[in-house]
Amino acid sequence: MTSGARGRLSTLWAGLFLLFLILVLQDWVARIPMAALVAVMIMVSVGTFDWKSVLTLRSTPVQSSIVMLATTITVVVTHDLSKGVVLGVILSAIFFMRKLGKTIVVQEIETPEPGVLRYHVSGQLFFGSADVFAASFEHHGQPTRVEIDMSDVHLWDLTAVVAVDKVVFRYRRQGAEVRLIGMNEAAQSLIQRVGKHDKAHLPVGIAH
Repeated sequence: MTSGARGRLSTLWAGLFLLFLILVLQDWVARIPMAALVAVMIMVSVGTFDWKSVLTLRSTPVQSSIVMLATTITVVVTHDLSKGVVLGVILSAIFFMRKLGKTIVVQEIETPEPGVLRYHVSGQLFFGSADVFAASFEHHGQPTRVEIDMSDVHLWDLTAVVAVDKVVFRYRRQGAEVRLIGMNEAAQSLIQRVGKHDKAHLPVGIAH
């Protein structure tokens, strides 16, 4: 658009013309002084850079700004675009996992039965949300039975199983019976293989 292009074919024609210069007019292009090419590339860089993005750093999410700055600095320092892209992808993945880890929700369900605690868990349980999951349960008091509905949660890794074991064992040390209800087949298989708590009734969706 800054060069006067108006249609969608402008990019195609620009690419075809560049290909023509490289394949047909390469001998003539080779005669252009390197200093002139450097000057052209500098002007292209200045023209294509989105200068407004610098002014909007304060209003954009912090994670996005960090990814952009880290990628830019890495490319400038290392002179290697691939390293900057790899770092940006890694940082984006880390921020996404941290955000996803906060989506785990543990809701206590009121029950008229004395000494009985019921919870409903929803979200994605993995290493990024395991600590939030374990800390969401109330371990005070002396419950006689604890029921945890896991029908709306998915277990992804070993850390998720360890978090479930941690909750079960804490309640058991208080003398409570713990029941995990509604696990899907993937979660049942994962706990069956690596879980430490008693899994006698796990195939039917309940573990004591």
